[in-house]
Amino acid sequence: MMNLTAQTPAPTTPAVIGLTSIEAEERLAELGPNTLPEPEPPSPLRVFLIQFRNPIIYILLLASALSFATGRIEDGLFILVVLLINASIGTYQEYSADRAAAALRKLEQPSARVIRDGVACRIEAKRLVVGDLVLLESGDRIPADLMLVDASDLRCDESLLTGESMPVPKGRTVEGSSDETASSMLLAGSLVTRGRAKGVVTATGTATMLGGIATELGRASSSQPPLVARLAKFTNALAVFVGLAALVLVVAGFMRGLPLHDLIMMSVGLAVSAVPEGLPIAISVALAVSMRRMAARNVIVRSMPAVEALGSTTIIATDKTGTLTSNVQTVTEIRLPDGTDIALDAHADLDKCEIRASGLDSDLVRERARRLLRAALLANEGTLARRDDLWVAAGDTVDVALLAAGRKAGLGQEELNDRYPLAARIAYEPEHKYAASFHHGSDRIHVFVKGASEVLIEMSDRVDSAGNVVEIDRASLLAQKEEMAARGLRVLAFAEGEIGASLAGSLGHGHLVDLVFLGLAGLQDPVRPEVPNAMKDCHAAGVEVVMVTGDDPRTAAAIARDAGLSFHAGQVVSGHDIDEAARAGDQRLDEITREARIYARVQPVQKSAIVASLIRNGHIVAVTGDGVNDGPALKKAHVGVAMGLRGTEVAKESADLVVTDDNFASIVAGIAEGRAAYRNIRKVVLMSVATGAAEVLLFMLALPFGLPMPLLPVQLLWLNLVTNGIQDVALAGGRPEGDELAGPPRSPLEPVLDRTMIRRVVQSTVVIGGAAFLAFQWMIAHGYGVPEARNITLLIFVMFENVQTLACSSERRSIFSVDILRNRFLLLSVLAAQTIHISAMYVPWLSRTLGLSPITPLEWGLSMLIASSLVLVTEVDKFVSRRRRDHTSHA
Repeated sequence: MMNLTAQTPAPTTPAVIGLTSIEAEERLAELGPNTLPEPEPPSPLRVFLIQFRNPIIYILLLASALSFATGRIEDGLFILVVLLINASIGTYQEYSADRAAAALRKLEQPSARVIRDGVACRIEAKRLVVGDLVLLESGDRIPADLMLVDASDLRCDESLLTGESMPVPKGRTVEGSSDETASSMLLAGSLVTRGRAKGVVTATGTATMLGGIATELGRASSSQPPLVARLAKFTNALAVFVGLAALVLVVAGFMRGLPLHDLIMMSVGLAVSAVPEGLPIAISVALAVSMRRMAARNVIVRSMPAVEALGSTTIIATDKTGTLTSNVQTVTEIRLPDGTDIALDAHADLDKCEIRASGLDSDLVRERARRLLRAALLANEGTLARRDDLWVAAGDTVDVALLAAGRKAGLGQEELNDRYPLAARIAYEPEHKYAASFHHGSDRIHVFVKGASEVLIEMSDRVDSAGNVVEIDRASLLAQKEEMAARGLRVLAFAEGEIGASLAGSLGHGHLVDLVFLGLAGLQDPVRPEVPNAMKDCHAAGVEVVMVTGDDPRTAAAIARDAGLSFHAGQVVSGHDIDEAARAGDQRLDEITREARIYARVQPVQKSAIVASLIRNGHIVAVTGDGVNDGPALKKAHVGVAMGLRGTEVAKESADLVVTDDNFASIVAGIAEGRAAYRNIRKVVLMSVATGAAEVLLFMLALPFGLPMPLLPVQLLWLNLVTNGIQDVALAGGRPEGDELAGPPRSPLEPVLDRTMIRRVVQSTVVIGGAAFLAFQWMIAHGYGVPEARNITLLIFVMFENVQTLACSSERRSIFSVDILRNRFLLLSVLAAQTIHISAMYVPWLSRTLGLSPITPLEWGLSMLIASSLVLVTEVDKFVSRRRRDHTSHA
């Protein structure tokens, strides 16, 4: 059976044949890997010390020093212990996140195409050694410093190294020329923007020019995600509010004659408890966890902010080939110019070569088909060879499909190349829409061309009809092509011609005229089986999908229909329509993109214009790309998605995400994970803000009623450590609930605290703070000593925050319908907080410092009953919200 692998065709160069595997391994052991220097990751000790760079920490250190100075040694020691524990937790979270991010980066290893043991293969770029023969094409990043041995229409972008904004032409020069080194050297890190080349590695790793720069400059630090920055501003604003509240409490307490030390310690403890200074860390954990989950679903996140942005996506502009389809092309039909159809067996064993033709002139039909396929095989840069009882293919999937079709017709590429020695080649480039080759004949130069039908029809003035060459009927040929495309076939055309041998020294595009049109070939690339369901998920999630492809409109429409994309004929536009609209102005283009769902015959520069227009129309845009010229569109989009299998290095480096299986369904899975991450962030914010505000409310109610401080400063610190320090991280890492794609995306302008969040924060604050105050007041009024009342009030607060954590496990669903076991860490965090607090009552030094004492089962049960009141309020709010959403959706 044929084994089609994604490798690059092996060029044949007599002078340079590459290294053997043994030679390469010896040089790798001697010179080391082809990698740039990387700074050492921060050590755990450094990460630990960084945890103390926080204004809240400075306040706590001052409070600890004040406690020691006034003889309250236990209070001072406890504050230091709290600081050490918080720093340890932060160190573990950040160090783990850094290591996880580094592990994810390793999943995206650059590769290089080389000749090893005379065979073309793909290896990790870090295994390149001096002397390797490297194969390059448009879109590749040059993996090491190379000396050219062959080049065809080669241009390189060296702006990364030289600052030169325009691509630089490259090629072998005559020995002794003054610019020989400059034009024949390819530098590591630069990009091939056009053409093909072969080069021998002259330097790797730190020995390259890029390596020298990297050694001097090191690696730049990553930027802070915008959501984290927004939350940091929110935390600062909250700190100002809490500071003012603490100042009011200190003034009121001082007027009542409370000790200054107690007032200062109270304000410090209240500020630390109320200000969620650990919120940015918890958010980073949420994003890092989502990054790991996305990686498990074939989405590699190159930029942490992309996790949030992907979940907010409102429209996906997707490629067709390889993303919606399987990217396995097969020639299933040949159409000769007189309308004769020839069927080829799809997936047929190449050892059983067969072309089915019917009629009296079947031998003539087969011969005409072989003539067409001869052009397909000679104007071809792929390879197809028999190795170990398997057919091994390398090169572009269309080229490979044509080679397979030639094998079925009994044609071999090697025999044809021997019969028609290559004189020159024009490689396929998107702007040309064709590839051509020139071959030596006995006294003429033979020309063979393959490419887009409309282009080759214009190049030709005659056709092969029933074995005779007659004048071309362009309208008839275009109609045949339209009919094939309407059936979802990718249609290619083929032509041949001859020119005088005297022109052999100046062969090029200008000689592709007056050709004989040989016919058309129809290729199929089936839709991936999981794509239709992914389309349904997008529709349910309120995410629109548009297809952007270089294929013919009819082909694109047929594939889109099979993929489950909903559209009508008026929503199919072409690259020509985009150009006309762009010339008329942005407003006209925006009118088109508001309605269009399929963009066919689109060039990369038009793709960028489409993305810009979608953004102007208010969309959060995710766009897929794989080519060099897709870079601007990927950069312009809110989320750039590069294809990991067939994507160029340019596309991958321009993108925020890399889909390792090139599958549209993986992108949709990434959207679900992004939405889950944002939900978890909201849960952490709700819990942290509500519980902190409740503590402030408790003190604000106690002072006017002449009550003593409801909680000691060290008790506030303990509360912050036992509850928020554990449970917020558990919420941040919560599993998706499963309905992330069941509703529309959030508005990009939506604040962190929207109306729903503000309402629930107020509800939780009033319930927690109010109930704790009433319980404390009742105990004081009924003969409880102040220490005993504080002991139970602290327990009530711990239980309230346990309940709040469970209630926050789902923003919409009832706590009684949520499968708590799906997030075992969340359940364990609640049990851990409760267990640690009760255990502290029985540890002499800790209970004495915190003012804790053992409680009776009745007191524990009453405290739990009081805390359960929050469940009732939360459940009523969720029920009302669900009813309101249902009523709105039905309306």
